[in-house]
Amino acid sequence: MNQEILKSKQAIVDEVTTAAKAASSIVIVEYRGLTVAQLTDLRKNLRKIGATLSVYKNSLVGRALSSLGVKDLGSALEGPNAFVFSKDTIAGPKAVISFAKRNEHLVVKGGVIEGKAASAADVKTVSMLPGRDGLISMFLSCLQSPISSFARTVQAVADKQN
Repeated sequence: MNQEILKSKQAIVDEVTTAAKAASSIVIVEYRGLTVAQLTDLRKNLRKIGATLSVYKNSLVGRALSSLGVKDLGSALEGPNAFVFSKDTIAGPKAVISFAKRNEHLVVKGGVIEGKAASAADVKTVSMLPGRDGLISMFLSCLQSPISSFARTVQAVADKQN
């Protein structure tokens, strides 16, 4: 092959590798049938949460991911695919699944969650988890619950003595 073509392909593999290292989750979607307006809307929604949607050749993405130790993506890397790179493990899959519910042409094929290959069902399961703020809120309520119960008990004892 021409050396320039090899260099350009290696540059794309390096770009994907860099994006994959920075991302906590990667969702592989088939976008066949989506209009340009729908793709633009999806990109705008993803940009709000700090995620990006890119289209690369499957073979180049496969090389980049295998260099990072991710294997077993199988049939997910076949056909016209787009790749959603998200720094937040939950936000990217949540946005993609939400968009896919409104647009039947967007098909989630699989992905990579925190460095491990994931099926479409795994991506959907991750999307159902509460977001970062929700998890923090749940944790804080767990910490606050015993203190609140103790305070109510002390108040009930004080009220009974009066």
